[in-house]
Amino acid sequence: MNETGSLESKRVIAGVLGILLGSLAVHRFVLGDTKGGLIRILINVVTCGVGSVIGLIEGIIYLTKSEEEFVQTYQIEKKSWF
Repeated sequence: MNETGSLESKRVIAGVLGILLGSLAVHRFVLGDTKGGLIRILINVVTCGVGSVIGLIEGIIYLTKSEEEFVQTYQIEKKSWF
């Protein structure tokens, strides 16, 4: 069994949270990216919420990827941005 098969995909939950709560960066915390989550919260504070579009975009990207591609990119390689 390969490494991607041993991890449970968080694609749907991270995607939905990115779309609904992108301004709070909850989707990044779900993926274990605390630093990225804190940076996104800071961006939202500095931009008065305009930066929340980042979470919306990431949520859509997550939901359009296949399970295997999502696990490899965001859970194994831990890609931080888009």
